[in-house]
Amino acid sequence: MAVRAVRGAVQLERDEAGHMGEQVGELLTAIIERNGLTTDDLISIWFTATPDLHSDFPAAAARKLGIVDVPLICAQELDIEGAMPRVVRVLAHIESDKPRSEIAHVYLGAAAALRKDIAQ
Repeated sequence: MAVRAVRGAVQLERDEAGHMGEQVGELLTAIIERNGLTTDDLISIWFTATPDLHSDFPAAAARKLGIVDVPLICAQELDIEGAMPRVVRVLAHIESDKPRSEIAHVYLGAAAALRKDIAQ
């Protein structure tokens, strides 16, 4: 079993806790499903949010999905002029037998423009 990293992001339409929970939950679900993972395969998850998001911790969505025994942390993304607003990014460390080239990175909606090279 190797340790792999999975990237993902989603752009929110608005800064509301319920909306953030739904969108981040959808992102995490897609990451898990597209990579054939279970919660036992998750080692840790980093979340970042752009400075314009204040309504909730993105990690709260993971807890609502039942990801309760995986270390989670949230941080603020750099405040770069011209950067895409209202974005939550994810970096999940996982255990997987898949080669790095087969890991599915998930960028939902408009966030797909952030990493056209790896978005699936």
